[in-house]
Amino acid sequence: MASDAFAPVLAALATMQGNVERVRKLEAQKYLEEFQKSPEAWTTTHSILAASDTTVEAKLFAATTLKGKIIYDLDQIPRQSLPPLRDTLLSLLTAFRDGPRPIRTQLCVCLANVAIQMTEWKDVLQLVGSTLGSSAGDCVLEFLRVLPEEVTEGRKINLTEEALTSRTKELLEDNASRVLGLLTQYSQSSASAATNPRLLECISSWLREIPSANIVNSPLLDAILTSLSVDVSFEAAVECMCTIYRDTREVDESIEIIQTLYPRIVALQPKIAEAAQSQDMERYKGVTRLFAEAGEAWVVMVARLPTEFRDLVEAILECCARDRDRDAIALTFLFWYEFKQMITLEKYQLARNQYADVFSKLVDIMIKQLEFPSQEITDEGDLFDGDREQEEKFREFRHQMGDVLKDCCEVITVTQCLGKSFELIKSWITNYGTQASADRVPHWQELEAPLFSMRAMGRQVDAEEDIVLRQVIPLIVQIPNHEKLRFQAIMALGRYTEWTAQHPEFLQPQLNFVIAGFDHPSKEVVRAAALAFRFFGTDCKRLLQEHVGQLHTFYETVLDKLPPVSQEEITEGVACVVSVQPPDRVYAVLKLYCDPIIKRLMARANEAREEQDDKGKLAVADCLQLLTIFIQNVQPYYSPSEENQAVKYCQEILPVLSAVAENFTTFSPILERVCRCWRYMVLSYRTAVLPLLPTLAQQLASGFEATRQGCFLWATDSVLREFAEGAEFVDLSTSKAIYSFFEQQALAFLRIMNDLPPKDLPDVIEDFFRLLIDALIYYNQQLLPAPICGPILSASISALTLEQDAPLIATLHFLRDFLSYGNEYPNSSTFNYPRDNQGVLKKTEIQTVVNNLLAAQGEMLVQRIMTGMMFYFPRDCFPDASGVLLAMFELIPQQVALWIKATISMLPPGSIKAGEGDQLMNAISQKIQTGDMRKVRIVLQDFTNSYRRRNVAPREGLGRLEATRFRFHG
Repeated sequence: MASDAFAPVLAALATMQGNVERVRKLEAQKYLEEFQKSPEAWTTTHSILAASDTTVEAKLFAATTLKGKIIYDLDQIPRQSLPPLRDTLLSLLTAFRDGPRPIRTQLCVCLANVAIQMTEWKDVLQLVGSTLGSSAGDCVLEFLRVLPEEVTEGRKINLTEEALTSRTKELLEDNASRVLGLLTQYSQSSASAATNPRLLECISSWLREIPSANIVNSPLLDAILTSLSVDVSFEAAVECMCTIYRDTREVDESIEIIQTLYPRIVALQPKIAEAAQSQDMERYKGVTRLFAEAGEAWVVMVARLPTEFRDLVEAILECCARDRDRDAIALTFLFWYEFKQMITLEKYQLARNQYADVFSKLVDIMIKQLEFPSQEITDEGDLFDGDREQEEKFREFRHQMGDVLKDCCEVITVTQCLGKSFELIKSWITNYGTQASADRVPHWQELEAPLFSMRAMGRQVDAEEDIVLRQVIPLIVQIPNHEKLRFQAIMALGRYTEWTAQHPEFLQPQLNFVIAGFDHPSKEVVRAAALAFRFFGTDCKRLLQEHVGQLHTFYETVLDKLPPVSQEEITEGVACVVSVQPPDRVYAVLKLYCDPIIKRLMARANEAREEQDDKGKLAVADCLQLLTIFIQNVQPYYSPSEENQAVKYCQEILPVLSAVAENFTTFSPILERVCRCWRYMVLSYRTAVLPLLPTLAQQLASGFEATRQGCFLWATDSVLREFAEGAEFVDLSTSKAIYSFFEQQALAFLRIMNDLPPKDLPDVIEDFFRLLIDALIYYNQQLLPAPICGPILSASISALTLEQDAPLIATLHFLRDFLSYGNEYPNSSTFNYPRDNQGVLKKTEIQTVVNNLLAAQGEMLVQRIMTGMMFYFPRDCFPDASGVLLAMFELIPQQVALWIKATISMLPPGSIKAGEGDQLMNAISQKIQTGDMRKVRIVLQDFTNSYRRRNVAPREGLGRLEATRFRFHG
């Protein structure tokens, strides 16, 4: 019967693993988390591990908890108790030396971390070896394996950098030769020892310290290579060889090692065929990795000495060719990329010539591997027997192979690679073209693969290519009407629109082929047609300029039949054609295309107001997006004295957009699309939009106040930037009016922040502080001394209670920029002085303003930053959070140090180690005295990381449920 001392722990574990309500599991997890961090866990975990009647799961939890205690909480026990703790661990390891392995591994990690922190323990390897004994070979090897790994991860442990460096030397560097001797001796003790996977894992781990040359020139190399023929040790042997490769990447320093390894590796090439024939995919992947990673490591040598290293390249090519299941070939892609990068350099032209045949074969292999499964089944729509995951994996994999084809294009020219696709298409037409019918297309996979390869290589093809494309495009537009063939053909044509723009005689048949795709029964083909049409409109807009009327008829015919994404794509295509119309026709053509969209918008808005669900409202948002696409793309040039015809049309539709925004104040997708449309009016027509500005500013201000949606601030930001002081064609009165408009928006935001907590406003907070970043750049003279600046700083401090990345990062960026105005080098290129030179503040006056604000609110800012870093900030926020602290230290270092001390004193009792606060403050004082402020940032990051790991972050061993997070509200 388990002791009552740890019965509650076992009960909580049983709850975690049982089929009970989620609430009970969360309660159990919370209990276990608190237990893991408590001092009682030291004795309880030992009792569980020593008890004979506890389960393996309970013992594993105990071992994992003990590891966390040693890493994070070793200060909970007196220093004189470390030797007994070490001896206890050695005793437990002796008991578990034969397994279970997960428990043994955790105990080895425990002992390794004691060894790191118990600096007075000098004979670590000797004591572990003598205590465990020669019969505990696997256990000793396990300890030897984890020791370098734990030392390398030593920043988890609360040791100073100097102490950790010294201990690393004692444990690893000083023991490297001893470990090499031990491993060699063990490998020669018996045939089974030489191929023991634990030995190979240990070698891999110690390659951090033992030079690879010492391994290669020892009997251990034979042991590793022999293990490649033993099933149980094969995977570990592959990993070990790949670790050695990585250590030889500096080829000039490793030439002797490479000369020793290369013939031994190349001699393994027959294993490729053996693995392929055995149909053991894991073994085949291991063999492929063996050759591919050798190629990656020695790619410089392969390029320098093409003849000598050709066997390795051919072995990698064979791995690609024999991979019937396409599971291993991806392991070679990085090699082909890095190899291409090398041999396309002028200095390796000889290698490029000598390997041209290899890349030619690689193109053939890749196109063959692109083929869909070829089983003869009735339902050609399900080629993967219902395995959707496998189908998606294959689609993604094809695009990766497309990247390899691009690499081949750079080595052996685009024309040669395209020529291979062309020959395959021509061959299929010769062999099967006459057999194709509306119902059946024989061996369509053999035609679809080269079409996909053409699509993949499209980016590499120069618009001047004049050999293959003029032969192959007439064939593509005649392929059979098979869904996958039609889809791939249309997608391929969409990749060659730049070429078509230079060869107008090929435009009409291609465009007819693509437009016919809009009537295809397959949704995939229709989507492909819309995407391809976008490319034709973008790249061939000059050729289509005179056909804008016909395109409008087509556009109106198909638009309502398409899904929203395809509507946007086809709209972008026609908008590009509209964009090249003569300036005097822009208004008329915009009206031709956009008025029907406005009618749809108004009709759908009226319908949506009557509907209960959001479907009709989303249709309104989709219409707004189509309008925005026209405004984004149609940017005609007019001189400042001419009326901008596009702005004239925008003036007409502005009341409609305003009405839509006013009628859907609670539906954010519509509001975001309206604001996006307004924003692009400003970005596209810049200062020409001045006639719209009074109405636009009024709508942005009233809209933000009424809806409290951040998108209105996002649109405000574009106005602020375009009409800032110093902008071309912007007079001073306009700039001043824009700043007043900004202050109006800022006041509205502050009122909202007063009414609602930050957690209810994450998006608004993000948009506001991004707006403020630009306000600081363009209007720092007005904003910083303004009365509103103090409340804005208070709002930023309040926003730091959020836990989402985006609003936090925006707020932290604002704070860093704000603080930069307190020193000599603010985060903008210049101070933007008003052009009338009245009321100009000197740089020193601006600095005084910032420092006064910091003196008034800095203590609370330090509290919020430190609290966030210790408890809840996402990891991506740490660089900017510590950057804010650094900026404060650079301005008022002594005061900030006092604020940090006050914050530390407010932490919960027992959450900080004895003397840790004093140690932190002493380190900060030393850095301040030496003027090395950047190292203060590192000291604070180390402290907050250590505190968070010990007190906040969930520890290992509790499964995947996320526990309730502990919070601090100091």
